[in-house]
Amino acid sequence: MTDSAYIAMFLSTRDGVVLVDAPPTIGHNLLRAISAVTEANGRPSRVSHLVYSHSHTDHIGASFLFGSDVVRVGHRLCRELLLRDNDPHRPPPTVTFKNHFVLNVGGERLHLDYHGPNHSPDNIFIYAPDHGTLMFVDVLFPGWVSWYQLAVAQDIPDYIKSQQIAIGYEWRTLAAGHLGRLGTRADGELQIAYINDLLTSAQATMASLNPGPFFQQYGNNAWAIFKAYLDAASAQTAAPVTEKYLGKLAAADVYTISNAFSIFEFALREDGGVLGPFGVH
Repeated sequence: MTDSAYIAMFLSTRDGVVLVDAPPTIGHNLLRAISAVTEANGRPSRVSHLVYSHSHTDHIGASFLFGSDVVRVGHRLCRELLLRDNDPHRPPPTVTFKNHFVLNVGGERLHLDYHGPNHSPDNIFIYAPDHGTLMFVDVLFPGWVSWYQLAVAQDIPDYIKSQQIAIGYEWRTLAAGHLGRLGTRADGELQIAYINDLLTSAQATMASLNPGPFFQQYGNNAWAIFKAYLDAASAQTAAPVTEKYLGKLAAADVYTISNAFSIFEFALREDGGVLGPFGVH
């Protein structure tokens, strides 16, 4: 189900519907879409289980619509974050897990896996092996570059690692949580190539961009030095990648420079030799 900006997924079973995510932008249309499909197939339209991909409001902010009887399922960190937020629109999951959980409902099954932080601390993989479908939100964007600063990922190395983990599942169809179209394996591989090219370009930029002129220009104004250097490094890192992916990935000319910033800043923090000129060890 999509409004062309967000995607939710549901699995109809003989005992009810398992819904994955409830974006507030789709809202009551979730109920209408579920009813239309289940009634046509002669299956119950009641949502018995609601799986949270992660705790962010833009993906589960309509979960309150399904009342208190629905069984909410999510990672245990998701529960902790939602208890902290105390948002009535996002009731915390009551069924939680640490690493792996198989949800069996009405002859259908979903594998819920946690492989560590990526986009958020609690983001999980939702896999329907009988249908060749993986739902993995805010990391792979079929046909598009990653959103601003790698979708504001909280853990860059694990964000990158999670893309490879996603490809490791045996799926034909990817529900990525955004942008309205389902993904293929070719989409996933293209996004991985894009990120790898950003990493390669960031390493080349670190080796070639001299921080000296920024010190000369701004003297003791440390924040100005950092900003000017990082802005220049982001632009230099992004330039060849943007050129390569124009016409291959949508918004390559919009978000590659911000994605380059996240990649370069991560690489900079990991390389003590480069940080040396800034007096950080």
